[in-house]
Amino acid sequence: MIYLAALIFPGLLVLLFTRVAYNRVVALVLTVALIAASAYKGYTNSFLLIVIDAFSLTAGFWLSGRMKKQSAEPAE
Repeated sequence: MIYLAALIFPGLLVLLFTRVAYNRVVALVLTVALIAASAYKGYTNSFLLIVIDAFSLTAGFWLSGRMKKQSAEPAE
């Protein structure tokens, strides 16, 4: 269950913060800071969980870039 959450939530957080901050790099930094804080508190207990978080962050960053490109295209 925790691995499924690690696969979904960091990517969604990047997308959410991108919509709020209007900058995908700031969104990525904010999400990494949240994950680092949770790791510091001891909620991340395995290397596999960190790898899954990193994959989800990468996917969210990529999706936010695609979302930004689509919104920049002129409407027909």
